[in-house]
Amino acid sequence: MSPNRLVPRQHSSGGKERLQGISKRGNGYLRTLLVHGARSVINQLGDKQTPLAKWLRRIIESRGKNKAIVALANKMARIGWVILKQKIDYNAELVTAV
Repeated sequence: MSPNRLVPRQHSSGGKERLQGISKRGNGYLRTLLVHGARSVINQLGDKQTPLAKWLRRIIESRGKNKAIVALANKMARIGWVILKQKIDYNAELVTAV
């Protein structure tokens, strides 16, 4: 479960699952900051060839820029959660874009 609810809201009925927009539960201000940060990263991609940049380009090409922004915000929230939970320093080399 994402601590900031940057995940699609699920609606199931009659055995059919539908994913809707991101959930509005959780800390709205933190969600806003993560989305703005992700938007900034995507706007500065340029021609970078890092694994994260390649991952973002794949998402942008297949699903669009807005979904890539939310996916990156979700990834940043999860990274932040692990850093706080395990009390470790951030290491960009350990962050993989899978």
